[in-house]
Amino acid sequence: MDIIQYLLDNHDQTFYLIGGVSLVVELALLGLGGPLLFFGLAAFFTGALSSFGVISGWDLEIFTLAISTAILAIVLWRPLRNFQNAGGGPDTSSDMIGLNVPAATDINRSGGKIRYSGIDWNARLSVNAGVETIAAKELCIIVGVKGTTMLVELPS
Repeated sequence: MDIIQYLLDNHDQTFYLIGGVSLVVELALLGLGGPLLFFGLAAFFTGALSSFGVISGWDLEIFTLAISTAILAIVLWRPLRNFQNAGGGPDTSSDMIGLNVPAATDINRSGGKIRYSGIDWNARLSVNAGVETIAAKELCIIVGVKGTTMLVELPS
């Protein structure tokens, strides 16, 4: 009961705690794309305003939290979404990416096979392949991996 009384008496610490928990949940479960990010940042902002004595009282602090959350969401939503969709550079998820390999069968957008290290691997054309089919025995380059399927294109 002493902890609850402490948090009720120290509003700034309460908002710091709420902000910290929100950001931990956001990063651990939602992957930096959900509304808890904005809420957590707004809670830290509200706690700081309360610490410096700019605002006081639960009613004004909760109002500040709500308005700050809305403003942060409006301002940061699009840049954060663009940052997440930027791609992050070349695909390095497999050491096979970038290898030139022969097509074991005809490869089209729905499937086919490549031959690498004595094994036939599932393959299909990548979205940017620029062709409709790669003929069997033709050389192709692995540009990505989707599950157990290699995404291939013709070498440039």
